[in-house]
Amino acid sequence: MIRANETLLVTGGAGFIGSNFVLSWVKAGGRVVNLDLLTYAGNALNLAPLEGDDRYTFVRGDICDAELVNSLLRRYQPRAIVHFAAESHVDRSIVAPDAFIRTNVQGTFVLLEQARLYRQELGEAYRAMFRFLHVSTDEVYGSLAADDPAFCETTPYAPNSPYSASKAGSNHLVRAYFHTYRLPVLTTNCSNNYGPYQFPEKLIPLMILNALEGKPLPVYGDGKNVRDWLYVEDHCAAIRAVLENGRPGETYNIGGSSERANIDVVTAICDLVDEMGPALGAAPRRGLITYVQDRPGHDRRYAMDASKVSGELGWRPVEAFESGLRKTVRWYLEHGEWVNSVRTGAYREWIEKNYAERAEYRQQGTGNRT
Repeated sequence: MIRANETLLVTGGAGFIGSNFVLSWVKAGGRVVNLDLLTYAGNALNLAPLEGDDRYTFVRGDICDAELVNSLLRRYQPRAIVHFAAESHVDRSIVAPDAFIRTNVQGTFVLLEQARLYRQELGEAYRAMFRFLHVSTDEVYGSLAADDPAFCETTPYAPNSPYSASKAGSNHLVRAYFHTYRLPVLTTNCSNNYGPYQFPEKLIPLMILNALEGKPLPVYGDGKNVRDWLYVEDHCAAIRAVLENGRPGETYNIGGSSERANIDVVTAICDLVDEMGPALGAAPRRGLITYVQDRPGHDRRYAMDASKVSGELGWRPVEAFESGLRKTVRWYLEHGEWVNSVRTGAYREWIEKNYAERAEYRQQGTGNRT
């Protein structure tokens, strides 16, 4: 059992979900060593509230660096590794899949192997308590039809993008280390997260910021792709529950029970920004919605059956989608300094490249179909 006052080695703790988890763990009295390379989606400002707190240690480094991982394990002797670090944006994986294979597959392998070696050196009692928690995604299961049942932990893998394939590969490695080496691993597959500190190339923050600034709101295809939305604080609570009481070797699906079509999410954001943000002339922001060419291999629907984590560990999402989205819009409206810090030249170049290539589709008469 991992208690809040114990040390964790967290990978990718400066990213969106990782930083929310680190903040909540330290707030509860725990200690964290955060290993993060600070690539485009990692932001040290996410953890500014922990500056000067001796319960928090930041190490800038690569999870593929076995020597570094080895040294951190032996120096800080964590009771668990919580592995968030990943390349996670599907569109980027289509353009540059090699980075996803390196980080998501090779990086996970390095962590598993170093964890295995470290655990062998622990005394019997600490060896029994050690855990390796691997944070993964619902995308490993592929796509659902409108009337298909939600993904459960035994749903066969059918990844459809380089991103989801790399995460499926990492999941298989984690499972293999349990069955081959008896490394006490835990895997969580979560649905789409949203909330504070999310990098603004993802759907919800991108739409909030574009709506605020009166920019086009690019919606892929017909906008009817469905996702199950999970507020990030609920996800962090689920991870804590799995870390504390999950059964080694098991997988737990974590979902928000909040399926929404993308277009419905975008229109809800438009209405909230109209209500909470500065006026944009007389026209409602729904008029900014622009349909663009769909991305290759775009999965139609995701939905998660979270009955296992609910039944075994007592976890359920607390935040309704409507209230969580309102909190999220308010957070972005109130944190302009953070937004400006992450919208670097590299980020702007990516957004321009990704959506400019789809402009021709928009100009061919798709129009605004809201």
